[in-house]
Amino acid sequence: MATELVKKNEALETITEQLVEALEDIKAQDVLVIDVRGRCDFADRFILASGRSNRQLKSMAKSVSEVAHKHEMPAKIEGLEAAEWLLVDLGDVIVHLFLQEARESFQLERLWSAPSGEAKAS
Repeated sequence: MATELVKKNEALETITEQLVEALEDIKAQDVLVIDVRGRCDFADRFILASGRSNRQLKSMAKSVSEVAHKHEMPAKIEGLEAAEWLLVDLGDVIVHLFLQEARESFQLERLWSAPSGEAKAS
């Protein structure tokens, strides 16, 4: 059982690093990883990032989906109609992609940020 937990944590770290790298490669701004284990029933990690335009948000979502598919994870994208906040659900990892104004409005960092050291900016 402990071995399974270690493997799951290693896989979580790997996918998180690859997702952050994919977002940074296409110039996502203010990328933030928040560990929500123990505080959220539906995910272990949130990744938040901002983009400058609807087009960039859609490109970011596509990059996130490509990383997920490499790991044989489903990637469900929500919010394409409005395209000011896209949510990409990968199961254990939820990626939130915002236009800056929407990110400031919803303030997910403030809502979900953990005590010192558990949220990390990239």
